[in-house]
Amino acid sequence: MTSTSSPAAASRHSHAPAARAPVEGGGAWRGALGLAVLSLAGFGFLYSLAGVGLGQALFPHTASGSLIERGGRVAGSALVAQPFVGDGYFQPRPSAAGYDPMALAGSNQARTNPELRKRLDETRAAVAGREGVSPWQVPGDLITQSGSGIDPHIGPEAAALQVARVARARGVTRVAVERLVARHTERAQWGVFGQPRVHVLALNLALDGLPAPRP
Repeated sequence: MTSTSSPAAASRHSHAPAARAPVEGGGAWRGALGLAVLSLAGFGFLYSLAGVGLGQALFPHTASGSLIERGGRVAGSALVAQPFVGDGYFQPRPSAAGYDPMALAGSNQARTNPELRKRLDETRAAVAGREGVSPWQVPGDLITQSGSGIDPHIGPEAAALQVARVARARGVTRVAVERLVARHTERAQWGVFGQPRVHVLALNLALDGLPAPRP
């Protein structure tokens, strides 16, 4: 007796999924590992190396940290403020980061914060006492902290306020110090961006280069 199948059964068999061949995982792993190695070597090493080399070739001073050297030693960076000890030096803006380039930060205090107001009043009084002026003659950049905490510049008004003290401490004329301040006053970039400013480190290094006063 010959067995025949119904049309419905034939239809079910014709739409049954074909058996799939087993997938070999070795090729997929080799491709993934190869892509990972190429990515790490290309973008994590070669790309960074090329960027550093290009920066050193085109902008060697900036790529090296804009370091300022005097007498064969590094005196500081043109990008980083630092505190100075003694009345014979111009002082930079206060720093919430302690002038630490690895801890860039502002105070993050709101204008309505009573602690901020207290600190500003205390700093204003201290600067006024140091310079021998009224507290209301102290420019804002000598009592406020910059957002980075390492701003190397002060405004011309802040530098002018310190001229008398520096000249007196060094035993030189005010005119000599004022000339140095004018020489180290940077104008707005391309005459448009920023404000006139004085680079404190460069100015203090120039002061150290002045001839010693005669006895």
